[in-house]
Amino acid sequence: MAHQHNEESRGGRRGRRSRRGPGGRSRANRGDVRTAVLALLSEEPMHGYQIMQELAERTNGAWQPSPGSIYPALQQLADERLISSNDKDGRKIFELTDEGRTVADGTEQGTPPWERLAANAGSIDLRQTVSSVASAAKQVATNGTPKQVETADEILTEARKRLYQLLAE
Repeated sequence: MAHQHNEESRGGRRGRRSRRGPGGRSRANRGDVRTAVLALLSEEPMHGYQIMQELAERTNGAWQPSPGSIYPALQQLADERLISSNDKDGRKIFELTDEGRTVADGTEQGTPPWERLAANAGSIDLRQTVSSVASAAKQVATNGTPKQVETADEILTEARKRLYQLLAE
């Protein structure tokens, strides 16, 4: 039982994508990224890294968008002529066009994506808990008796099953 590897044990669930990232951080979908970029640029012109920092800060780290999500969104918005860019101090600064401002104003009716994601994230950082459990498991694997290793495997397997049950509820 210790070495069974199926779709569930690898953390995946066929046909369904989680909106949680590593450590329980929330992940946004493409629409959230787009809406967030437009909303932030409606406040002031920013460069891509600044947008990523703002989103992480406004969600207390619950949403930490990667360059792989922000820069394609910026490119798409530029292709749609909703934003333009200028080079300033070696950085590409993005700002809304008139059409972009109209679209941004239309999307500001609801709760900004970062507020929604921060509210859904909760205050528990599962990364720290998982790290602590992994350290304890490593100690048992390294220093434990065969019986202790077997018991640890049973405990971890049961924990994994219960976590998936929690998601299924």
